[in-house]
Amino acid sequence: MSPFPGGAADEAVTVLIAGAGPAGSALAWHLAKAGVQVHVVDRARFPREKPCSEYMSPETVRLLDRIGVVSALERSGAIALRGTSVIGAGGAQLTGLFANLPTPPFRDTGLSVARRVLDAELVAAARAAGAQVHEGVAAVGVLEEAGRIRGLRLRLEDGQSIDVAARVTVGADGLRSIVARRTARLRHRFPSRLGFVAHVAGVSGLTDRAEMHVGPDGYAGLNPISAGIANVALVVPSRLAAGQAKGRAEDFFFERLERLPGVRGRFRREAVVREVLVTGPFASEARPVIRDGALLVGDAADFFDPFTGEGIYRALLGAEFAAAAIIPALEAPGPITAASLQGYAEARRRAFSGTWSVERLIGYGMLWPGLFNRAVRLLGTRPGMADTLIGVTGDCLPARSVLNPYFLARMIV
Repeated sequence: MSPFPGGAADEAVTVLIAGAGPAGSALAWHLAKAGVQVHVVDRARFPREKPCSEYMSPETVRLLDRIGVVSALERSGAIALRGTSVIGAGGAQLTGLFANLPTPPFRDTGLSVARRVLDAELVAAARAAGAQVHEGVAAVGVLEEAGRIRGLRLRLEDGQSIDVAARVTVGADGLRSIVARRTARLRHRFPSRLGFVAHVAGVSGLTDRAEMHVGPDGYAGLNPISAGIANVALVVPSRLAAGQAKGRAEDFFFERLERLPGVRGRFRREAVVREVLVTGPFASEARPVIRDGALLVGDAADFFDPFTGEGIYRALLGAEFAAAAIIPALEAPGPITAASLQGYAEARRRAFSGTWSVERLIGYGMLWPGLFNRAVRLLGTRPGMADTLIGVTGDCLPARSVLNPYFLARMIV
């Protein structure tokens, strides 16, 4: 039976969103609160596991607070994080704290919580606002007519396929977005990396800061996500994983972690409480992000690297930008054009272009471990510079705080 009203072979809705992760659920919440009829489909059933760093900056918390889910996350056991420590391949270290920023953030801590908790709370919030969320329904194709996107082909759990037409179709279906592949040029750029993520009990030495350990062939991130449980993520070049990890992801995960001095020996293999999940490749970009009748939001639009932990922030803020463009576009009669959604693309560029550059500065810098270690050492010993870097990567300070000749020179001289 079709989950859509009427059960016709070709349904019709106002807004149809593929993907009920942070981007899709947040967009559905904003639209539903404005009185827009919105349907969201996701092949998963919630709560579900998702490979992710599961780290959120104070600015991410601010966006979640607008939706009203922060209290629920904290009741679930989410961990407050005061900042981030970065450890270079040669042992150099910097620590940046949100409380030390020259401009006070929304709060002086971020949050770390399992995606199975975060995503379920956002889905519940979207439903409470009036959105229809259909779990176990996969987007398998895009409906297009004369260059205009007019909806999605969906597969239900019983194998039935239905076509659902929509005035606006949204791809919020992540790194492997079906919508992006069908509506845009999806490119994977250098450096191509894969992530291996597990939940581990009893990791020794954890504090109220996230940790990033950079080695010659990738990096690892550690942060607590609930009492006694940590998110442990390994990110390596795709070529390395292709040659060594196929069919043995967990063995590869532990072998590579043991090569990082700051991680080695801090937990046992039998302490893994959620299997190693693999995600990537990263450095993906879909262009354009708007089409006649459609737009892309969150990781479906672009995702460079998880080092800075900005994926959830961009998903939530991008959802706000998308809602701000979609709502007035729907007020005009007739088909939705790319021109009517142009404000969304422009808002993304204004908000994200600086941090895109910072992301790439860090991502490419890690390709030269010696230089990266030197930069970490200098930033860690020069007052305020580590706080500034963490403030920018946490979206609490503008990117120009780092992208200026004075700061960049003092990173290496």
